[in-house]
Amino acid sequence: MASTVTTMPARMSAEEWQTRCDLAACYRFVDLFGWSDLINTRITARVPGQHEKFLINPYGLLFEEVTASSLVKIDVEGKKVEPSDHEVNSGGFAIPSAVHMARPEVDCVLHTHSIAGCAVSMQKDGLLPLNQHALQVIGDVAYHDYEGAARSPEERGRFLADLGDRHIMVLRNHGLLIVGTSVAAAFVATYRMERACAMQLAFQQSGAEFHPIRDEVVSAAFDNARMRPSVSRNDPAKFEWPALLRKLDRIDPSYKQ
Repeated sequence: MASTVTTMPARMSAEEWQTRCDLAACYRFVDLFGWSDLINTRITARVPGQHEKFLINPYGLLFEEVTASSLVKIDVEGKKVEPSDHEVNSGGFAIPSAVHMARPEVDCVLHTHSIAGCAVSMQKDGLLPLNQHALQVIGDVAYHDYEGAARSPEERGRFLADLGDRHIMVLRNHGLLIVGTSVAAAFVATYRMERACAMQLAFQQSGAEFHPIRDEVVSAAFDNARMRPSVSRNDPAKFEWPALLRKLDRIDPSYKQ
């Protein structure tokens, strides 16, 4: 079972509060797994029932400090739509906003500057089909060349064209951006991509000779990604995410405040 909501404000729907708790937990997990970058990068979530309203981290807080109530509600332009003492990095919302609006099924956008993700983003061939973990995600990976701050409408258009209907974007020489139909889906996809990137780096640094995977197995991985099966018993929100929340509750349940 998911964590119990503890301090939901009376003015707020249960659905929004649960999304806030999930998003705050996601920030904590990104820090716990070593993917945070001080106060930089961001994770955004669509507010249930408010299609053009989003939740974002208070700019200036470390990810380990984010709580459900501290998250700031913003509009498509990154402007606050409810009173908050916290600042918002509205410029950093340019790409997430474009993704949220272009793909209505996307409820969460997660951006990282992790060491493994950034290192693979610098490699000409990107993620390689080296192992099972890589094959789980490689067919869902897109690439976008580094152009700077990514705030111009023109680049946002190129970004969306490069992303297409995929869920994992390697930002060349920059980092990763993962989208999901829920906070749970975005986090678990990030975990799988990070794991694949870390394994690739570990192997490359070993200097060992590679034992190749058969071409037909690699091709099948790409074919499976194109099929994009509907939600099933493997939905992260059913198994992996509740398990992760139990872990966080044992470590520090303050994310629900």
